[in-house]
Amino acid sequence: MKNTKPLSAFARPIVLALAAAGLAITLAGCEDATGKTAEAPAAAGGPPISAALVIEKPVAETQEFSGRLEAIDRVEIRSRVSGFITAVNFKPGSEVKKGDVLFVIDPRPYQAEADRAAAAAASARARAELARLELTRAERLLADKAIAQREFDERASSQKELEASARAAQAQSEAAKLNLSYTRVTSPIDGRVSKAEITLGNLVDASAVLTSVVSMDKIYASFDGDEDTYLRVGAQNHKGEPVLVKVGLANEEGFPHEGKLEFVDNQLDTQTGSVRMRATFDNKDRALVPGLFARVQLGGGSAIRNAVLINDRAVGTDQNRKFVFVVGADNKAEYRAVKLGPTVDGLRVVKEGLKVNEKIVVNGLQRVRPGAPVTPQLVPMDAEVAKAQDNKKDAKVAAL
Repeated sequence: MKNTKPLSAFARPIVLALAAAGLAITLAGCEDATGKTAEAPAAAGGPPISAALVIEKPVAETQEFSGRLEAIDRVEIRSRVSGFITAVNFKPGSEVKKGDVLFVIDPRPYQAEADRAAAAAASARARAELARLELTRAERLLADKAIAQREFDERASSQKELEASARAAQAQSEAAKLNLSYTRVTSPIDGRVSKAEITLGNLVDASAVLTSVVSMDKIYASFDGDEDTYLRVGAQNHKGEPVLVKVGLANEEGFPHEGKLEFVDNQLDTQTGSVRMRATFDNKDRALVPGLFARVQLGGGSAIRNAVLINDRAVGTDQNRKFVFVVGADNKAEYRAVKLGPTVDGLRVVKEGLKVNEKIVVNGLQRVRPGAPVTPQLVPMDAEVAKAQDNKKDAKVAAL
């Protein structure tokens, strides 16, 4: 009994301190409720995400395919005569013009043969001319009955034989000149030359491959379309009506190169159900190179339809299926499988699975679970605007 009063006096400051701490915690909770520090409500409402409303707008009907770029003209440069290479007049990979001399084969043996054949042709022409003059004199003598008919016939036959020999000699001379010209191997087209397959000083045989040249001013993009594509654009192409085709390379966004459908095959492959198609593109900037992979977008003329569009960043992959998260009225995420179409103006066409003005998650997909609550912040569906806002938000979070 004597120790009770001093003990109460000792414990009173501790009780007061605990009461003050409890009051501070209560006040802090009240401040959170006012929204000054919204940590507790955010935790109760789910992780913060960016959401956007599904939009709809008229788009031209298109399809996308994988294809390859092909040169319109590709020429293997071969030697037509045999001999030693005495000059290589190009840099590998450079552009050449039609008529540029690429290789020189030793011309001296062919020059000598051309001179010999030219001399032989001149001699044959001289003999034929003499025979013609003698035949003319024989005609006058025959008229005067100074020579027999048999002698005249022999002179006429000899003149014809010598004329034929002169023509043969002239042909041999032309062949020798042609072979001489083949010692200068020229490019038959404008384009880009490959490397030299046979270098300076080597002996080449006739028809040996020396290099190759591909045209560059225009280029083909070849791809295989399906049966629906053939039915949609085949008749239009055969009538001569233009069909717009665009391509994009692996390192390019979208389809920056525009061309026209140039060829649709006359039948479908029954084994694959596809038809070969080809489009032509201008290539003045030399950005398109034969052999490169190309993404091909095939237009459908004037066919316009309303399409549901979303940002590609909203799409997730579940094994072989594509899906999005739809934000419901209670701010809970709903898993929704979708069927996607081509890209139009930076947005992805949705063929099935979504309706206009539904709210979907466009950023923060990795923080969302089906049926779980989220805290959405509404952003535009436009790809560039949404991306800019997301980058700004990520930078702010990193700074914190």
